Amino acid sequence: MKDCMNCIDNTVVLLGSTGSIGTQAVDVCRSLGIRVKAIAAERNIDLLERQARELSPELIAVRDDNAAREMKARMADTPTRVLSGEDGVIEVAETPCDTVVNAVSGMAGLKPTLAAVRLGRRLALANKESLVAAGERVMATARETGADIIPVDSEHSAIFQCLQGNIDGGNGNNIKSLILTASGGPFYGKTREQLKSVTPEMAKRHPNWSMGAKISVDCATMMNKGLELIEASRLFGIPRERIRVLIHRQSIVHSAVELEDGAVIAQLGVPDMRLPIQYALTYPKRLPGRAASLDLAAVGILSFEEPDMDAFPCLKLAYEAAARGDEACRALCEADERAVNAFLAGEIGFLDIYDYIKAEIG
Repeated sequence: MKDCMNCIDNTVVLLGSTGSIGTQAVDVCRSLGIRVKAIAAERNIDLLERQARELSPELIAVRDDNAAREMKARMADTPTRVLSGEDGVIEVAETPCDTVVNAVSGMAGLKPTLAAVRLGRRLALANKESLVAAGERVMATARETGADIIPVDSEHSAIFQCLQGNIDGGNGNNIKSLILTASGGPFYGKTREQLKSVTPEMAKRHPNWSMGAKISVDCATMMNKGLELIEASRLFGIPRERIRVLIHRQSIVHSAVELEDGAVIAQLGVPDMRLPIQYALTYPKRLPGRAASLDLAAVGILSFEEPDMDAFPCLKLAYEAAARGDEACRALCEADERAVNAFLAGEIGFLDIYDYIKAEIG
């Protein structure tokens, strides 16, 4: 792991190591020679075992108890400890390290987030539900313990990068608005009527990003952008009415900040999650990375437009929940998770996702 040109002296704990963000985080750690001390996953023990034998972590947690028993048997020839269940994942999150990467999907990521910030760890956060469902609590705890929360979501990482050196007196008073960009998902330009026949397989085909099933469906309904809106409000302390969502099909401008003097500062890059992951792990340093260089001439046109909230009303639900506080945002998160699972299981239709969430949160 240490035979690289730009190694850094850092140790990482990686939660959700077998998911899309987790596997890319392993790639970044591999390229930079970062020591991964502990890993956790849900149940994909085939990939988890391969990661464990490459990374030689001190500790592994598998949330699914049956999969954990199998993993323990597989790792019996190594000194690595294998834990199970939610408590095991939390113990991994509490492992002494420089940075905890939380790439757990859904509400299951909240408790590990709280565990890390209570100990004052640097948290590279890719689990948006942590800040959506309990943003006020998480941020208050981070302020008390001195924990740094570095966002990994490409949009929030972009805003974080844009703010470096542009905060007046450290209090953010010179921020006029935040601009969150959205690709528009696989059904950009479709009417609500045209979305009636959408299947789970269709909803999982994102045009620009490779992601897990849940987040892909959230992107298709634009609920993902709604959750990101709430996350940005909590993370940067900006009220929802000063956060604007714009459709940007090229996924090159990852988000932007408008300052009081009228300047708009944006972060651009190819759609590659290794860039924000690496920045979260090396901040405030910037090191050569594995993401491709951006060729603006080859991209040509960058376009922006307002989202269609009639066809994609889940975004509207998020704005409404943000106005009501943490309790409403948590209810939104939980209802969305249930609705998406029901859709993926074929129990409800694509348009029923909005109706289900609306009925659940009132």
